[in-house]
Amino acid sequence: MERYWEILQVALEAVFANRSRSILTALGIIFGVAAVIAMMAIGKGAQQEILDQIKLVGVNNIIVQAHFEKSGSGDQSSEEDGKQQRKQFSPGLTLLDAESIRSIIATVSRVSPEVTYETSIIKDGIRQQAKLNGVTPDFFTVFNLNLASGNMFSAEQTVDGSPVCIIGPAIKTKFFALEDPIGKQIKCGNIWLKVIGVLESKKVGKQSVEDLGITDFNNNIYAPIQTVLLRFKDRSLINESSISGGGETVVFSGNSMMSFSSSSTDEEDANYNQLDRIVVQVDESENLGATTKILNEMLKRRHMNVEDFEITVPELLLKQEQRTKDIFNIVLGAIAGISLLVGGIGIMNIMLASVMERIREIGVRRSIGATKRDIIFQFLSEATLISISGGLFGILLGVVMARIIMQTTDILTIVSAWSIIISFGVAATVGIVFGYLPARKAAQQDPVDSLRHD
Repeated sequence: MERYWEILQVALEAVFANRSRSILTALGIIFGVAAVIAMMAIGKGAQQEILDQIKLVGVNNIIVQAHFEKSGSGDQSSEEDGKQQRKQFSPGLTLLDAESIRSIIATVSRVSPEVTYETSIIKDGIRQQAKLNGVTPDFFTVFNLNLASGNMFSAEQTVDGSPVCIIGPAIKTKFFALEDPIGKQIKCGNIWLKVIGVLESKKVGKQSVEDLGITDFNNNIYAPIQTVLLRFKDRSLINESSISGGGETVVFSGNSMMSFSSSSTDEEDANYNQLDRIVVQVDESENLGATTKILNEMLKRRHMNVEDFEITVPELLLKQEQRTKDIFNIVLGAIAGISLLVGGIGIMNIMLASVMERIREIGVRRSIGATKRDIIFQFLSEATLISISGGLFGILLGVVMARIIMQTTDILTIVSAWSIIISFGVAATVGIVFGYLPARKAAQQDPVDSLRHD
């Protein structure tokens, strides 16, 4: 061991004696390792974003979205084609659809019907626009939402349509900044609701909201769906006046009567669906495709073959997106790996040139007792020291690059321990593999000829 330690010291002295050449040789390894770490960090970040989006849309979910044509939409050329469909009656997306899905399709584990209205929230003179969501307790399970405080809707509150609600953390911050909201009243539109729970904060990116229609859970108010339909509004309840399109629509909700004038928006006039969407959770991922087909056929029959709904499977879309990103990351990783290969070739070339320059030194060492193995170890140590030092600097540069990418762009980067281990291991291997050939060439030099070399 003492012999090898002395040889290692000789190799280290040789590296420091030619600092400029050693640094230039190590640059290929430095940038190669940095590129690998940065690319793997981008890939890991992309994978994490997909996983977060899957959690937001729920695992194994199928989304049935109500679809309707706004009043006045469409051109005259399609008016003739649309007459036949307008003559067909469809009840729209209703609670009965949700109950039928729950009771008929065996592969369905949970069903979450939802209705959403834009309304104004008022408390102590503070007013803010927000969304009032009518949901069932299954909604919070499907979307992995937990309560920070308070209680979930009870069975009695859900069935009876009690005036209670659960608020998002943003609503709590706005209206109950200095007090506990549990048990307090808040006005939604023209109804008062008692706060019984507050959701935990859930980070939702704007891109996820736009691409997948994910709800911003933090800024909404959630009430039992029967509460919203009975006390706030039920689009499926209409009268003769609203059918004819004139005058005022009168809706009886529980013990109260609400009127909506004909000056309401075209979208509200056209939307006859009781629900905005139904989220169906399937028991196993393998059953998503088959369940989607059955669900589509079932709703067609219930809606008299009027396709006023749209079915999407977010998880399948996200998995396809993940596959595309994985392929892209493999290509980027391969390109970054080429940098390491080029760096290894650079080490081999420099070490071969070093052997040719130091033939006389090799001869002197052989003449005083150094063996071929000693010479191989010396030059191999030099190549390995260059590659390892380059790998260490490359790791530092790669981590810094990943941080800069995340701070200057919207790309999430996650530097994992495995990316560091793999890149450093490859760098060390490159030094050994590409350093062996020059080391072997140095050991094969004839001592007598080497001493005569100028």
